[in-house]
Amino acid sequence: MSFRLARQGYAVTVFDPSPAEIEPLIAEGGRRASSLAELAEASDLIFLTIPNDQALEQIIFGENGILPALDESKLLIEMSTLSPAVSAKVASALAAAGARYLRAPVSGSTVMAKDGKLTVLASGNRDDYAAVLPLLSCLSARQFLVGTAEEARYLKLVLNLMLAGTAALVGEALTFGEKGGLSVEAMLDVICESVVASPVLDYKRDMLIRRDFTPAFTVSQMINDVDLALDSAKVDHVPMALSALVRQQYEVARAQGHGARDFFMLLEQCERDAGLAR
Repeated sequence: MSFRLARQGYAVTVFDPSPAEIEPLIAEGGRRASSLAELAEASDLIFLTIPNDQALEQIIFGENGILPALDESKLLIEMSTLSPAVSAKVASALAAAGARYLRAPVSGSTVMAKDGKLTVLASGNRDDYAAVLPLLSCLSARQFLVGTAEEARYLKLVLNLMLAGTAALVGEALTFGEKGGLSVEAMLDVICESVVASPVLDYKRDMLIRRDFTPAFTVSQMINDVDLALDSAKVDHVPMALSALVRQQYEVARAQGHGARDFFMLLEQCERDAGLAR
């Protein structure tokens, strides 16, 4: 995503704990920060994309965290999939420091990120959102402001819960059809033109037919996101029986060594369980 900003003429300062990861961006004119603190001090707009809650807490509150560098002149735009609870903790700390905070998790694959076709789900102050909308538009095809607090965090988890359930149900349904003599390709030809057609099935269609589960989003990543939703649901007293059951299907896949494959590999798992060895 940083590439897209740099190529649109924005001055981009970057930091990554693995310096080699940002060498191509430096070659495009980006400036390398030696630390997160240096990046925060040098930037009015700070974009974060990180793997998990623990990384965010370390970046904000850790020994070398950026919180001391944040004040009313800084706007933090956090674009990862995180728990509402940790995001709210960060929001409180930033508000106490006078800094501004926009939650802006994205929906889409790495290919969509490179092509600027992501969807941004934002929540926070409307004026802050308006101020960075031109930059968000460089990174994404669609942008939604959905609230003023942690609504964007919840919505991202809603989307990923639905994706998790979709892959599980598609695996079972296609396996059932195969047992009845249908091919996966023939079923998807109809499904993708039917009332249950969806963009994600169009996107995954060739993967399912070829059984090429090179990951756009892995089984392990999906488990992490479902866990975020289930943990939040416990706090909010929301029964999540179906989501908990779906999670177990992914756990079986990971236990069998498939954690690094695309999460739609549940089709293979369903086929094996039904005696359709491949």
